[in-house]
Amino acid sequence: MAKNYYDPADLRKFGEITDWSEELGEKFFDYYGKVFEEGALSAREKSLIALAVSHVVKCPYCIDAYTKDGLQRGITKEEMMEAVHAGAAIESGATLVHGVQMMNKYNKLSM
Repeated sequence: MAKNYYDPADLRKFGEITDWSEELGEKFFDYYGKVFEEGALSAREKSLIALAVSHVVKCPYCIDAYTKDGLQRGITKEEMMEAVHAGAAIESGATLVHGVQMMNKYNKLSM
């Protein structure tokens, strides 16, 4: 049986990134921790945003982590899927709006 490129066990090793660059790793984790503290947005809202972004950037580790985090925060499967759709809509809209660039280039070159 083939091994997956993304090994779910690797998520538990994330903290080890400081091993090869302690200063930058620690700064990242300090920043990361600060971002997810309660603020104008609740930790629950931030978890839902993180889940949607995880799908947009296609990070399987993040998807696993924020699905688990969302469940722990009481986020329902319907809320999760709605967030994923919101992220997908923005991503597809961003792709389609670049069609204007293509249209402009086509019009310029076909004159």
